[in-house]
Amino acid sequence: MMGAPGAGKGTQAKLLEERFKVPHISTGDMLREAVQADTPLGREAAQIIQQGLLVPDDLVIRIVDERLQKAAGGFILDGFPRTVAQAEALDELLTRRQQPLNAVIEIAVPRDEVVLRLSRRRVCRSCGTMFNTAFQPPEGPCDRCGGELYQREDDREDTVRRRLEVFRQETAPVLAHYKKKGLLRRVSGTGSPADVFGRIATEVQ
Repeated sequence: MMGAPGAGKGTQAKLLEERFKVPHISTGDMLREAVQADTPLGREAAQIIQQGLLVPDDLVIRIVDERLQKAAGGFILDGFPRTVAQAEALDELLTRRQQPLNAVIEIAVPRDEVVLRLSRRRVCRSCGTMFNTAFQPPEGPCDRCGGELYQREDDREDTVRRRLEVFRQETAPVLAHYKKKGLLRRVSGTGSPADVFGRIATEVQ
C-alpha cells in the first residue's frame, strides 16, 4: 500500500486483510510499539518520528525482514517501502523467498485533504481507535470504550506538512520504481472507505 501520510493506507490494508485472510504488516505500528516499549530501537526512532522524518532504511529493513519470515502465505505491506533503497532491499528479500509482489496500490489524495485528515485525527489511548474530528466526532472521550482521545505528535499540522514534503522527496520515486516493473495501480482515495476499497479490490482480484 502506497500513498502520502493520511491517504488511508492503514484503513484499506485492514479491509484487504479481512477479505484475503493474509496479515497486514504495518511498519508504522511496529515502530510505535517499539517507542511505547522504550526499546533501544524505539528510543532512536522516537526522535526521528517526532520531527516528521523517516526512520533509517537499515532499521526498517531489519524489522520487515524478521516479520516476513512469519508471512509465508502472503502479506499486505503498509508503510514500507518508503525509499528506493528500501524497495530494492525488498526486491532482494522477496526474490530469495520466491514471494513476488502481486500489485502495488497507490492511494491518491489531494494535499489539502491530507493535511485536514491528519491534523484533525485523534487516537484513543485505551483501544487505539482513530477518529477525525472534522468528519466523525466525538471531540471528547472515545465512543467505543470511553478512553481519552489524544493527538499524536506526528499528526500536528506543522509536522504533517514536513511529512508530506519528505514523502514528495523520498517516497514518490518509489512509485516510479514499481511503475517500471508494471506493478503500480493508482486509485483515488477520496470518498468513503467503502468506495475506496471497492476501487482497490477491483485492482487486486
